[in-house]
Formats: sequence, structure tokens, C-alpha cells
Amino acid sequence: MKIIDVGLGNRSYPIMLSAGLLDSVGRELRQRNIAKRYVVVADDRVAELYGKQLLDSLRKEGLSCDLLTFPHGEASKNLTTIGRLASSLALLGVDRKDCLVALGGGVTGDITGFVAAIYMRGIPFVQVPTTLLAQVDSSVGGKTGVDIPEGKNLVGAFYQPRAVFIDSRVLVSLPPAELSNGLAEVIKYGVIYDRDFFDFLAGHRERILQLHLPVIEEVVARCCRIKAAVVAADEKEADLRRILNYGHTLGHAVEAASEFSIAHGMAVAMGMVAANKLAVAKALLARQDAETINNLIAGFALPARIPTEYDRRLMKSFLKTDKKAVGGKPFFVLPVTIGKVIITDDVADELIDAALSE
Repeated sequence: MKIIDVGLGNRSYPIMLSAGLLDSVGRELRQRNIAKRYVVVADDRVAELYGKQLLDSLRKEGLSCDLLTFPHGEASKNLTTIGRLASSLALLGVDRKDCLVALGGGVTGDITGFVAAIYMRGIPFVQVPTTLLAQVDSSVGGKTGVDIPEGKNLVGAFYQPRAVFIDSRVLVSLPPAELSNGLAEVIKYGVIYDRDFFDFLAGHRERILQLHLPVIEEVVARCCRIKAAVVAADEKEADLRRILNYGHTLGHAVEAASEFSIAHGMAVAMGMVAANKLAVAKALLARQDAETINNLIAGFALPARIPTEYDRRLMKSFLKTDKKAVGGKPFFVLPVTIGKVIITDDVADELIDAALSE
């Protein structure tokens, strides 16, 4: 088993990674003595796939547990779902000594973490991510929250899990589109932080796409190590952690303009290509490096272009309400070379228009 520590003082926690770990979550939780009772939260699809397996793992260790579900998809990531889950917890008699278990992808982790942060003013939770995107990104770092009509993730809290349990074997069940969705976040880490990792992805593309487990585990572990280092240095996104938003400023605007019909990773891929375009236009990034990044994005079956049917003016309006914007002025993470980026709000409107254009 690989164990990666997220160093945050008294809020530090381990990321545990191993094939077949889902069957051992109960044992790990019993040994860590996090709570007297556990409530697993999953969407209806993931509950059907893995709910029983996880509950069996907990019950085998003598742990009391329940399962709560909600409809799958980004459309459930809202305050209504938060209210319903909180009411269900109250009806179950859940208290501050109990713990939530987020079983699923990024939506489930964000929702469960936010409920944990606000129910009774905070109860423990752990992450059991089942998608590549959640395993490499959203399950680590303590960002929780939901969408409102005005924008993505505008209501939320920084609230760290007590542990993250990653079973690489569950990725075998992912459909190709969901695998690609997670690979956008994987590529991000190579561009913002680690040229060697970027080259590793390029050199192992076929094995990654074939879900060769040793390679996939290495990919997940390296992403988690990078994110753990960034989060430990800047937990609440005051400075360094903002580099993790490469591709996200424009990507979130694309998601919102599409009414979340475009998956997060796909939108991030479009946002990375657009950010590269901005960086070249501002003479920060060599055109050849931009092409190298864009070619890797395309090589993992990710989209480069923002569909023409979505209103560019609407996208720009979402940029102004982006949670990272200050005074209505968005910040962009722009690469200067592969493995290094800068953060700037000095981007002219006409450059944004050009980056959003066909």
C-alpha cells in the first residue's frame, strides 16, 4: 500500500492507495477509531456498484453504518441536496461523534464534505473516491461546496477529511469518457508543477488508456503527492494553491454556460487550451510548448475547442462571478513553460475574447 501524508498540523491526514482497498476500509476505520458510527453517502449509480461492498467492509469490523443516496450528476450539487441530506442525518440521530463517508466521484465528495462541514457545525468525514478525477484531485485538499445559478462552487467551505482511501481497481469499471474526464486533471499537474511527470504521461499514454494498473497507480500517486505538497504549503488558496486552477477559470465558465451538460474534466481541457492561447498571446509561453501541451490533451481524447453553440458573452459574465475573481476581475493561471505557471489578472478583454473564440 502507498501512503501519502497531507501535512496540515493537527488536521493532517493520510491518503492510502492500493488495489482492492475498498474491502479494507472498515478495518482501516476501526484501527483509526475515527467515529462510533458511519454514514456512507453515494449517488444512486455508485451506491448500486459499490455501496454493499463498502457497507460489508464496515460491518465485518463491527462498525455501525447506514447508506444515504441522491440522484447522480452535477444537477444534484446544490443546496436542496444539502438540505435533504442534513435532514436525513438528523432523522438517523447522527451526532458529532459520527462520521460521513463520501463514496463516489467529485460531486459526491464535494457534497458530503460540505454537509460534514456544516452539520452540527462540523462532524468528521472520509473520502473513498471512485473516479479518476476524484482520486487525483477533488478528494484531496478539503475543498467542499455546491453550485448556485450564479456560478460553480460559489457556496462551500475548506474542510479537510480525516483520511482518503483510494482503490485503484475500481477504475476498471469507468467508461472511457469518465476516464478522459479525469485525465484532464492529471495533465494539469504536469503542466503546473512537474515536467518529468508530463513526459511520463506522454511516454505511457497507451498503458494509461488501457488502465494498466501499475501505471495508473503511479499516475494517481504522483498527482496526490503534488497536490498534498501544494495544499500543505497553502491550505486555503492564499497563494501557491491557486496554481491548481490552471484551466479552471475558463473551464468553470464553460461548464456554467452549458448548464453543466459539459463534464468538469472536458471543460477543464478546453480551459487549458484557452489558457495556453492566452499565454502565447501575452508572450509568456512559446508556441511550441503550447502545441506540445495541446497535443497531449488531444492524445488523451480530450476536447480542445469550446462548442460554438454556447454564448461567449454568458461565459464572460460567469468569469466575473468566479469565486477567485476580485472586484469582478478574474485571475488566470498561465503556463510560462511546461512545469511552471504564473497567476495574473492582467489579461485584456480582447485577449479573453480571442481565447474563447473558435
